[in-house]
Amino acid sequence: MAMIEISGLLLLLLTVFLAGGVWIAISLMACGWVAMQFVGGGIPAGSVLATTIWGNSASWTLAALPLFIWMGEILYRTKLSEEMFRGLAPWLNWLPGRLMHVNVLACGIFGSVSGSSAATCATVAKIALPELKKRGYDEKLALGSLAGAGTLGILIPPSITMVVYAVAANVSIIQIFLAGFLPGLLVMVLYSGYIAIWHLLNPSKAPPREPSMPFREKLRESTQLIPCMLLIALVFLSLLLGWATATECAAWGVLGSFGIAWWSGTLTRDAFWQSVMGTTRITCMIMLILAGASFMSTSMAYTGIPLALAEWVDSLHLSPYALIAALTVMYIVLGTALDGISMIVLTTAIVIPMIKTAGFDLVWFGIFLVLIVEMAEVSPPVGFNLFVLQTMSGKDSNTVALAALPFFFLLVAAVAIITIFPQIVMYLPELAFPK
Repeated sequence: MAMIEISGLLLLLLTVFLAGGVWIAISLMACGWVAMQFVGGGIPAGSVLATTIWGNSASWTLAALPLFIWMGEILYRTKLSEEMFRGLAPWLNWLPGRLMHVNVLACGIFGSVSGSSAATCATVAKIALPELKKRGYDEKLALGSLAGAGTLGILIPPSITMVVYAVAANVSIIQIFLAGFLPGLLVMVLYSGYIAIWHLLNPSKAPPREPSMPFREKLRESTQLIPCMLLIALVFLSLLLGWATATECAAWGVLGSFGIAWWSGTLTRDAFWQSVMGTTRITCMIMLILAGASFMSTSMAYTGIPLALAEWVDSLHLSPYALIAALTVMYIVLGTALDGISMIVLTTAIVIPMIKTAGFDLVWFGIFLVLIVEMAEVSPPVGFNLFVLQTMSGKDSNTVALAALPFFFLLVAAVAIITIFPQIVMYLPELAFPK
């Protein structure tokens, strides 16, 4: 059976499982198991399942995930997030979309600290979703903006995905990090622009404007932002200045959250216990899905589908920009079944020589690839941010996927913009490392 037919059948099987209400992680593992049984070359699926799950779970990098989630839970359970939104509201009252822009800004800031799409999406969603719902904002737009903005965790440095690409392509990690800043800002502007336009076109779905305040009153309300802003600044600067790793920053974030909650008098025994249980539930959910996704990615690697697809694109001998278009389609297709890091690892050996021959800079291509991986995070059926939001919001997969669709197309627009204007990516690396 041809590789394209095998991948189509596996994709159909996964869609049937998810549509039938089977747990996401179980669906992913089942598809991986089927792939190993029929096209895995006789390799025992059980052994691969065990080693893959253990290898991907026993990760120092992933230790930051539950800590960042716990930080968000503490801010949510002790009402500190409510105070933060109340402090922001007067300053955003004039802007179409108002507090909805907090999703984009918070994901951008938090993503620069965590380096993880899952941690960014889960933490900000835990704080923002209840507040936006309570204030009457459109839930579908809130879900979509969180799904899209959550991907900033892998675009704004530092990013695990960027490090993996830099190692695989043998390019400077620092240059890749520098190259990610301006595209990250570009994506944030596109998201906020869409939110503003949506609210201008749908005024009936926006909550009523809050009464305007005198400047002095705005400043008084803003004092509620100081504790949380100091916490974010502490975590961000600790990482930026090299004082701590991402995991250590997450631990400091938890301690800082406890300190602020204790100082404000909102840290009760019940709030503490709820934050622990909430963190446990969300972490277990994410880790189980990660285990399923890693096994499916490994199974796909054994089938040879990603390599066959890359070789097929190479055999077409396309012009440079046609090659970029073909690679975009190829990675979007792969993103329906693989996580971003697996896509990079499995295809770079074939793709990098093609990119060099076409005359594209490998640093630029790294950011292009990260944007494509971001698309995979919000594209069904294996969009990881969709899984996170589906579990946290209680909505079905179709609702969350449709909510994220406009932000998927905004990422397509971002890819087109950096292709037409490559200096958006290359300006900072060339400024820091002139040739």
